[in-house]
Amino acid sequence: MLEDLLAGSLEDAASRRELRSYSVVESDALAARPALDALAALAPAEHMKVIAEVKRASPSRGDLAEIPLPQDLAAQYEAGGASAVSVLTEERKFKGSLADLEAVRKAISIPVLRKDFIGDEYQVLEARAAGADLVLLIVAALPQDRLIRLHDVIRELGMTPLVEAHSAEEVARAVDLGAQLVGVNARDLRTFELDRDLFGRVADQIPAGVIRVAESAVLNVADVEHYREAGADAVLVGEALVTNDPIATLQTYVSV
Repeated sequence: MLEDLLAGSLEDAASRRELRSYSVVESDALAARPALDALAALAPAEHMKVIAEVKRASPSRGDLAEIPLPQDLAAQYEAGGASAVSVLTEERKFKGSLADLEAVRKAISIPVLRKDFIGDEYQVLEARAAGADLVLLIVAALPQDRLIRLHDVIRELGMTPLVEAHSAEEVARAVDLGAQLVGVNARDLRTFELDRDLFGRVADQIPAGVIRVAESAVLNVADVEHYREAGADAVLVGEALVTNDPIATLQTYVSV
């Protein structure tokens, strides 16, 4: 599944590149207003930080609840206390787009994450041109040399890489990379199976000073408390916010 998702995202990026050249996107990226400081926004605090996700669909669940305009949902997230907003831009299975990201960026004042299956520099430039402050890098999807290169490009453009791992070995690769923001995804993107306890088993491998993000398997406040007790500084939540009152739900999460 992961290989298919990455291949599809790269094919779609290649199609966009035929219409909008690398040099044009690079120029737009360099001209964009400076990225916000996501590390400061997500720094450990006395309460849980939340990255709230604009998510239309997923391969495991299909279409989720009908959502308002992405910018309106993002504004509700900010009002509810989110520290950052994640926007899925993958088109085929998650039904997102860069247009969603651009609309969200214009509507809120907190950092915005481009969440997609990133495999080349063109996609990173697209993210910056669209206003992204963070870009997701999935360790399992990339050889280490490509991971290092993309991590470097993201930082050179002033953005923050969120480096996502799904195992102890992948956490070690993220740490070796020098990542300052490491996500541990309870959902294995190869099988889409969930393991809510994965974060707790690998959290100690993430050095002090690195922000630890727990991703997936958050359906209620008890799940947020579970991750907080395991050492998470932030959680990334999508489905539970899209399918419930986003402001009220967020307010319970950020109180943990």
